[in-house]
Order: sequence, then structure tokens, then C-alpha cells
Amino acid sequence: MMEHRNQVVIVTGASSGIGNACATYLAKKGLKVYGTCRNPSAHAKKADEFFELVPMDVTDDASVAKAAELIISKEGRIDAVICNAGMGIAGSIEDSSIEEIRVQMETNFLGTVRTIKAFIPTMRAAGTGRFIILSSIAGLIGMPFQPFYSASKFALEGLAESLRYETRPFGIEVGLVEPGDFRTGFTAARRNVKKADDSSPYKQYFDAAMGVQIHDEGAGFDPLIIAKLMYRLLHVRRLPLRKTVGPAIERLAAMVKRLVPAFLSEKFYRVYYKQP
Repeated sequence: MMEHRNQVVIVTGASSGIGNACATYLAKKGLKVYGTCRNPSAHAKKADEFFELVPMDVTDDASVAKAAELIISKEGRIDAVICNAGMGIAGSIEDSSIEEIRVQMETNFLGTVRTIKAFIPTMRAAGTGRFIILSSIAGLIGMPFQPFYSASKFALEGLAESLRYETRPFGIEVGLVEPGDFRTGFTAARRNVKKADDSSPYKQYFDAAMGVQIHDEGAGFDPLIIAKLMYRLLHVRRLPLRKTVGPAIERLAAMVKRLVPAFLSEKFYRVYYKQP
């Protein structure tokens, strides 16, 4: 169990949404919090003056290294890193360009890898630390017309499982938080791929699936729920591999998927997302 006093925590993607909720709540609870985002000056008010926003672009090696050096030089140690930074694209696999796919994976997956690699040496030297990685229920269940968002989150699931073996001898713990639908700016910020337009042969099915998804996100939970979960995870004696959080029906669906034949799970989601 990590000590509360003077705990130094980094939250990536802290300018808005889940990241901002986590950074603000943890800071209010007395932890020393550094949030990161690409352009802090554009989001200063959202930091609520409870934590410091540090410039860091998770898609850029030098930017991540510079942010890590700055925080470590100021604090001398890092107790926990919440890897939250991410984005989403939507569109069929056929309609998605390689460049659009690359942006998705570069941010969500490789951005998390860069962050971990930047801070793990300091934790290893100290013999303690925690990485909490924001996955998603979409990292357990492939989402229609969000294949590369799901792929990036599935990749984080495997990364965390492997990383736990590597870091445990050095006192570093790794866990995943798998949110369902929450009300954040993620919905409005999600990008449709360029070819997901009226000319796409998938247009009818894309619109149906995304209409359901947008509705569910708009009716989702308050991200403060995740922030409170993060606080608990920073203080439990042993960090669990996975914690799924969100509407009960979504948590149940993730559980049921492991228990029922694939064709039944697929049938349910085809109906739910209004697919043929």
C-alpha cells in the first residue's frame, strides 16, 4: 500500500475529461499531482489551479522525455503514473487510411508505451511505484466501426499483463482501469475517418452504430466516479490487474462475453448496435 503523504502522481491527458477529473480530485485529496497535455496554456482554467499542467505530447519522444526530466528533477521521485492520454477515430476498416490508423495507435498505444518507458527507470531505482493504464470496455469487446480504437485498447490489455511480470521484482505494480460510457468531451472530439461520408458503402450501418454509441456516451456516468476509483487504487495494498467501471449493463456484458459462445455475444451486439 502506497503512503498518502507527499505522493507524487502524474496524469497524462489531464486537460479535460477523465484525466482532468482524476488530476483535480487527487490534488484536492492532498496528493502532489502533475497533469500533462500538449498545450497547457490553452487549458489553464480547466486545471482548476489544484495541479500543475506540464507540456507533453505522448506522440513525440523528445516531448515525453523532456516532461519526465522536468518532473523528476523537481520531485526526485514518481509514485504513480496514470496513463490516460488518448483519442478516438471512427470508421470502417476499409474506409480508414493507414495514416489515420497510425495516429490512433501512435496516441493510445505507443503514447502509453513512451510514458511508461520515461518513468519506469526512476520507479525501478526507488523500488516502488504504480502504473495505472486507462483501457476501456472497448478493450474487451470489439466495437463496430471503431476497430482501431478497440485495437489500441486491446493492445494496452496485453501490454499491462506482460509488464506486470517484468516490473514486479522491482516493486512496481501495474493495473488497468476499463471504463464504460462516461460523459466527457471524448464524444465530440472523436474523429470520423475521411472516407466515412455519403459515398461509403458502410454509411447506413456506420450511422446506426455511431448513433447508439453517441447516445450511450451522452447518458454515461460522471467521470468523478473514475477519479474516486483512482484514489482507491493508489492506496490499496495490492493493485489488481483489472477494474471495470461504468454502467452495470456494460460491466455485465464484458463479463458475459467470457462465458458465452462467440456467436451469441456477436448476435447481441449486432442487435444492440442496429447492425444487419
